[in-house]
Amino acid sequence: VNRDLMAQPDERIRELNREEPVNGPRSEVYCTKVGTSRPDEMYILGAHMDGHGVNEAVNDNGSGTALVMELARIFSSPDVETEVSIRFALWNNEETGLNGAQAYFDQRVALQGIENPAGSGEYPEPRWLGMIQHDMMLWDHGAPSADGVVSRDQRPEADVNIEFQSGSELIEESMQLAFKFKAAADQFNTDYPATVGPHMTNTDSSVFMNTVPSISLRENERGAHTGAGWNPTWHTPLDVWTTFTDDDFRLGLNAAQTTLSAVARLAGAKLND
Repeated sequence: VNRDLMAQPDERIRELNREEPVNGPRSEVYCTKVGTSRPDEMYILGAHMDGHGVNEAVNDNGSGTALVMELARIFSSPDVETEVSIRFALWNNEETGLNGAQAYFDQRVALQGIENPAGSGEYPEPRWLGMIQHDMMLWDHGAPSADGVVSRDQRPEADVNIEFQSGSELIEESMQLAFKFKAAADQFNTDYPATVGPHMTNTDSSVFMNTVPSISLRENERGAHTGAGWNPTWHTPLDVWTTFTDDDFRLGLNAAQTTLSAVARLAGAKLND
């Protein structure tokens, strides 16, 4: 999304984003760790890779994209084995309306669990066990003060938010998935706890939530917090590298720890000697 280019004061970033979008086909990017005992089933780990042309999209959503790519690197190590498959997906066109994730869903939902070619042991679209989205992982600085200013510093009670959607047709299954992630965070996160909430919205996992248990990991509540002005970098010229501190990036690291540990358990991961 390229909008209001001149709102960005940094000339280097303006030049980076000057190219205008062209209408036409868009692509998603994914890779798959194939399970050893149940390759026909998989968890999907996702993040959207598009951003707004007024900034560097560091938090929205370079942070989620980097997290998914790092977990793909870890799980793809030759000494890591998983019982079920894991797909690492980067969605396009989230900012224009969840279009990339919706296209993937529409094109592939009916292909789940089908062996192709028959007898090959290959499953181009393993049956979905859960969809885990990562969208904006770095900023938890609290509510704006009375003058509307948000603190430059991360708040002491910062945490990783794990959201499911209470209006989903799979509310119970999604809630159970969310609390499995919280249990993993309680055991393995090094710096920040995780909290669970029922208001997942406005991100790619919403496309999947009535078909497969779906959750979203993020910095704070998407509706009640981000939507209420808690993050001044959201879709603004402030979403650039120089805005964020080591504490912010450490929060993103703890979100990665949450997903890594939870999915390792769920997928039956083990290290080979």
